[in-house]
Amino acid sequence: LGKRIDDVALIRSTTADSAAHGAASLQMNTGFVRQGFPSLGSWASYGLGTENQNMPGFVVLVNGAPYSGSQNWSAGFMPSAYQGTVFNTTGDAVANLNPARGTSADAQRRQLDLLAKFNRSHQASVTPNSELAARIEAYELAFRMQANAPEVVDTKDESDATRELYGIGGKQTDKFGKSCLLARRLVERGTRFVQLYHSNWDTHGDNDKRHKDLCTQTDKPIAGLLEDLKQRGLLDETLVVWAGEFGRTPVGTGGRDHHAAAFSTWMAGGGIKGGTVHGSTDEYGFRVASDQAHVHDLHATILHQMGLDHEELTYFHSGRDHRLTDVYGKVLHQIIA
Repeated sequence: LGKRIDDVALIRSTTADSAAHGAASLQMNTGFVRQGFPSLGSWASYGLGTENQNMPGFVVLVNGAPYSGSQNWSAGFMPSAYQGTVFNTTGDAVANLNPARGTSADAQRRQLDLLAKFNRSHQASVTPNSELAARIEAYELAFRMQANAPEVVDTKDESDATRELYGIGGKQTDKFGKSCLLARRLVERGTRFVQLYHSNWDTHGDNDKRHKDLCTQTDKPIAGLLEDLKQRGLLDETLVVWAGEFGRTPVGTGGRDHHAAAFSTWMAGGGIKGGTVHGSTDEYGFRVASDQAHVHDLHATILHQMGLDHEELTYFHSGRDHRLTDVYGKVLHQIIA
């Protein structure tokens, strides 16, 4: 990744509101430390829609489940059509994607048409129900995905050089490398928002060795993703964000504790000014010394780079307009090209 640092804006002054894994994971993904709110990917899908009607607009690739699980890619109080769809990196893209054995596409189309007819008839007889509307669309999207999703995860057309770039085939880099390559293939095919999760960096003990192992698993695949996007002319229009839910304390006996008061995140591509360092900490790396960047500020900046105003992108629920950034957030213009 060091070789690609000229593409990266490093934010050394990130802060969050919680040093508890569950709450902090929710905040980094949804803007709130409480459950029940839409994720960043859901807000992006809601605000921008999808470019490919045959694929989900928001796809999630999981290499080790994050704290708070699927709530991190939930649509919260939005219609479930905006929630993330978990893809596998090998085999079937999603579970139960293939039709029942012996069922032709024509027969399946007739079944779906009949089911949709019943659902719409029921929908007309009840109060407005966004969940039912989302279910109807989910059946239709699943049908379209049967012809499109298998090709996305089938990487046999990728060159050996591309596989090597991502570390595919390497003992420690293979798994995450496949996720990074699949992320690029999804972006190429019009998926609006792709989210990757990697393992568990909770190094309370044996910090140095464990971080070296984790960095070995991720360093080459991430650098490969940036380089591959750049070679294909996609990096300028693809925003890449790397973050955890918080950082680690700068001191400890063998390990490190949870630390939300100051940690590093970075962005690249998508109109970000590469080779930039934003913010600083004190000499111990314990507190922010300049240019604090709260999670709300990260989210405001991400939405801004996607063409969305975080103060204008709202969803009415429970008597008021909600935002990803609640009533906070400022765009980090210093890292924008």
